[in-house]
Amino acid sequence: MSGDYVRRDYRSLHQSKDLHYFNVKIKQTDLAIGVDQASYSDSLIEFTRQSIIKLRAELETYIDFDPNFQHSLLPVKVYARATPIVASMAEAARAAEVGPMAAIAGAVAQNVGELLLTRVQEVIVENGGDIYLNCQRKRTIAVFAGQSEFSSRIGITVETDEMPLGVCTSSGTVGHSLSFGKADAVMIKSPNTALADATATRIGNLIQTRDDFIKAIEVAKKIEGITGVLIIKDDAMAAWGQIQITPL
Repeated sequence: MSGDYVRRDYRSLHQSKDLHYFNVKIKQTDLAIGVDQASYSDSLIEFTRQSIIKLRAELETYIDFDPNFQHSLLPVKVYARATPIVASMAEAARAAEVGPMAAIAGAVAQNVGELLLTRVQEVIVENGGDIYLNCQRKRTIAVFAGQSEFSSRIGITVETDEMPLGVCTSSGTVGHSLSFGKADAVMIKSPNTALADATATRIGNLIQTRDDFIKAIEVAKKIEGITGVLIIKDDAMAAWGQIQITPL
């Protein structure tokens, strides 16, 4: 395998030789970012900081106006004052039939990535296991699935013609994000990273045992915009769509 390798866990992000990596943390938002070496300058760090501050301010202002947006576990309608990131979260939640905050990590990752693309040629933004990629060469994302035997032993390869792409993960056994399921990992691919994030939550909620795999995949297939699904529970795995599994 080449250096085109991106760990799911941003804290142990593998530094591919063709990318320069940096981290930016504002309150609960903690991003690991890789950009092409030729485009990197230290000014990108402050640019990213200001981008996150602006996005968070938009979300916080809207939540102050409509607290239900933050607390609802079901889709909500948004008011006319909703900014694009608020609207994108609400639309992703509606499609996946979950609350809008289920889309926040993916929405932030994609928004920051798109802003960075005004200054760089390639970018990967990782936000707590939710990833936005827009690169000129294929990348492989490692699958972290807790105590499953597949954890960190397989990856998902993303081809150049799939990007820009979101790859988002939900787990009922790893991390602090709310999940009503017991999957070790549910990875969802979509060009819309907010949608991938919300759908990962929806599908993760459905998994209690491996007997739920087929039902969960059928649900995911009906969500327009989803291009791939990978589900792992203990020593069992199921996949649908554009999922290219690569041994690590």
